[in-house]
Amino acid sequence: MTIQQMEYIVAVNRYRHFVKASEECGVTQPTLSTMIQKLEEELNVKIFDRNKHPIEPTETGERIIRQAEIALHEIHRIEEMVHNETKTLSGNIRIGIIPTIAPYLVPQFISIFKKDYPDVALSISEMKTDNIIHNLKNSLLDMAIVSTPIDQNGLLEIPIYYEKFVAYFSPDEPRKNTGLSATDMPMEHLWVLQEGHCFRKQIFNFCGKSSTHNTTYEAGSIETLIRIVDSNGGYTVIPELHLPLLSEAQKANIKDITSPPAIREISIIIRNDYIKERIINAVADTIKKIIPEHMLDDHLKKFSIKL
Repeated sequence: MTIQQMEYIVAVNRYRHFVKASEECGVTQPTLSTMIQKLEEELNVKIFDRNKHPIEPTETGERIIRQAEIALHEIHRIEEMVHNETKTLSGNIRIGIIPTIAPYLVPQFISIFKKDYPDVALSISEMKTDNIIHNLKNSLLDMAIVSTPIDQNGLLEIPIYYEKFVAYFSPDEPRKNTGLSATDMPMEHLWVLQEGHCFRKQIFNFCGKSSTHNTTYEAGSIETLIRIVDSNGGYTVIPELHLPLLSEAQKANIKDITSPPAIREISIIIRNDYIKERIINAVADTIKKIIPEHMLDDHLKKFSIKL
């Protein structure tokens, strides 16, 4: 049994497809199939049931693949340890990020990260939380930046910063001069993001009410929500980091949400078996250069991330 053969069976199990697995492993499909067949002959057991579509591991094959994943994890830890001591930071990193965070992080993140870590190939994909979780669990992403908690088995959450929500009102919308209570918000005048955004769920969670909001149009972005409010009245809820993007006239339409304050936790999430400590600290250090210090997680201000 070789390391390559273990990598091949893990890849086939991940994709349930020989061609896709061979592309990830950088070999031809016949080479991958032959190497797996040789392993099955050596062990005298079938690892995959090739009669099923998509292909599936056999019962014994599942146990073999789990052990191969453990062995590869330890091998990669050795490689990472040596790499940390002998080389500059390099390699590839694939990051997922949700749409309600991306506009405030990604533009500066790309610029700073590429300057500080020129030998790292950076790839960032904007997607909703459910897609991020799927891609992380299937090793299609290395890490992601999302609103937490998500409480998913197999994933580790590392808090990075905490962000307040504020209410953005139309100039024509009647409102009190005092702060807006999170538990007493007028839902019939509220414009929200479309279904599937975690930001939408958070709004209804801290309101503590059912989603009897304005259903004329559910927007795909916060910027669209603001424009709708400006033109049609009512109000919406926006994250603190959006405030610098508002005009001075628009900033006069902001009202704090109190009793209690509405806050979301933003975290880096990784698989439990992720081992590239230097890479994840490079991402965290870049974020620290963008986010105001008062928003950063207290632990992150003082310590690096230890895996």
